[in-house]
Amino acid sequence: MGTPEFAVETLKALVEKEYNVVAVVTQPDKPVGRHQTEMQPSEVKKYALAHGLPVLQPEKMKDPHFVEQLRSYEANLQVVVAFRMLPEVVWAMPEYGTFNVHAALLPQYRGAAPINWAVINGETQTGVTTFFLDHDIDTGRIIMKKTFDIPDEADVEYVYDGLMHLGAEICLETIEAIIAADGHPDTIAQEESLSTVNCQLSTSEALKPAPKIFKETCEIDWTKTAKQVYDFVRGLSPYPGAWTTLVTPDGKETILKIYKTKKTDKAGKGQGAISIDGKALYVSASDKMLEIVELQLAGKKRMTARDFLNGMKQIENSRVK
Repeated sequence: MGTPEFAVETLKALVEKEYNVVAVVTQPDKPVGRHQTEMQPSEVKKYALAHGLPVLQPEKMKDPHFVEQLRSYEANLQVVVAFRMLPEVVWAMPEYGTFNVHAALLPQYRGAAPINWAVINGETQTGVTTFFLDHDIDTGRIIMKKTFDIPDEADVEYVYDGLMHLGAEICLETIEAIIAADGHPDTIAQEESLSTVNCQLSTSEALKPAPKIFKETCEIDWTKTAKQVYDFVRGLSPYPGAWTTLVTPDGKETILKIYKTKKTDKAGKGQGAISIDGKALYVSASDKMLEIVELQLAGKKRMTARDFLNGMKQIENSRVK
């Protein structure tokens, strides 16, 4: 059960390992195009159809027709990767239960956007976790974890790709463990798996959430430190992209997406102040300046700061807010 490209890697691993994948469940096709007349299948559906796998696309997971259809396949086990919350009638159906591959080291970063938030928060390590589904989202008993290091210069695309492949690996290992234990592998409650450091804190303080990201979530707050803004930008790059508002001397405002920045030791000149040094573009956060490396003006293509400066007049008297 899955929808985006992230889930395809796990499905591919199951197929290539010659597990008997009896059916694939994914989201219904979405309307796309200018007039919303074309229907776009999910990446998981595309892969499933290319490999002759039956595809189910329920609008509602509790739909009796879907539940009966799913039951008819008599699956021993269900694997969920980047899908949606399942009702008990679905996750409790197979004899070996249902497990999820989550792109974080649970119980940290429960929620819809764990990869983005780990980078935004400046984590140096994340990973993948498999756990059995239960009544609450992302809270079931942990089966396995695998860690993944986040280099300081890495953006979310790098981490996404790494966890996508690691997720496929941990899925295969989890299935082998479930089979070997006849459906009852060793598991651990999520709170018990917290590190010793986190255990000294209250649960609410220790746990970092990973809520869904919306457009307003992506606005840069220049009152933050340069390091915080640097992590924020790479945690949203290349998609959906961190943005700010460029204000020119005549008061005109334009949305500016920022895809890549570089930390500096230059002292700030006031939050949101823009500085130019040769062909380099800088913006001040609350403490230091950040060099802007790649950006995109509304309606334009993504470009280097050098190209941006070549086409912009009076930029030094502009600011961001």
